[in-house]
Amino acid sequence: MSRNATIALVTIALAVLLAAMAMFTVRENELAIKFRLGEFEHADYKPGLHWMIPFINNVRKFDKRVLTLDMQPARYLTLEKKNVNVDAFVKWRIQDVTAFYKTTGGDEARANQRLSQVVVEGLRNEFGKRTIQEAIAGERAEIMQIITDQFAEQARQFGIQVVDVRISRIELPSDVSDSVYKRMEAERSKVAKDLRSKGAEAAERIKADADRQSTVILAEAYRDAERTRGEGDARAAQIYARAFSRNQEFFRLYRSLDAYKNVFNSQQDVLVLDPNSEFFRYFKNPSGR
Repeated sequence: MSRNATIALVTIALAVLLAAMAMFTVRENELAIKFRLGEFEHADYKPGLHWMIPFINNVRKFDKRVLTLDMQPARYLTLEKKNVNVDAFVKWRIQDVTAFYKTTGGDEARANQRLSQVVVEGLRNEFGKRTIQEAIAGERAEIMQIITDQFAEQARQFGIQVVDVRISRIELPSDVSDSVYKRMEAERSKVAKDLRSKGAEAAERIKADADRQSTVILAEAYRDAERTRGEGDARAAQIYARAFSRNQEFFRLYRSLDAYKNVFNSQQDVLVLDPNSEFFRYFKNPSGR
């Protein structure tokens, strides 16, 4: 390879290298600031390919997506001067990258620290206006909305947009929780005992009424059964009387056969009678004479 060809290749390589160093890319989820010899020059670049002067300009990029500030649990005083432990988090993102860099130096940790100070102050003020009951149950959503609105105004000076402020957990201190739980347990025990006594009273009343109804039903059933049995016996007596009056001899035969069947229904039965007794009259003569 000739000397001229080598120089040409080196020149092309240097040109490509300088061109690569003179270009930078801004993605959809990024914000970029260009500096000139360490001094702020330009920001608000749109996504795409951009140019800079190598060794004179440098570019710093920042995350444009929503970031999360997970705050450390803190203790706040309520209106009754009682402590509550509050755990909150903040959703935020960079809105004005120039203001963000100038106020925080582009440091996300420093931005989180400043945001945390503002949120802590807002939570302290809001919890100080409310009782424990209001803070935990009644006005929790209202507190989050107020803090979000107030926080959004103060965060704009840092070039930050506050998306949301959320209280993830509100707890009582352990010593207060124990006393509250004991009081709740005593109240629930009292309610449980009252309900048990009322239940036992109702059970006895229902049992007594059931016993009374059972006695009445059994008595009425026994009365109806005896009445039905008496009517049946009377009806049977009438039928027997009519049958006997129509054919007395056949009726006597039928009753004797029925008596034989009931008496001699087992091989172990023993009957001691006079063979000439009236009981065996149809054994000797079918006519019964």
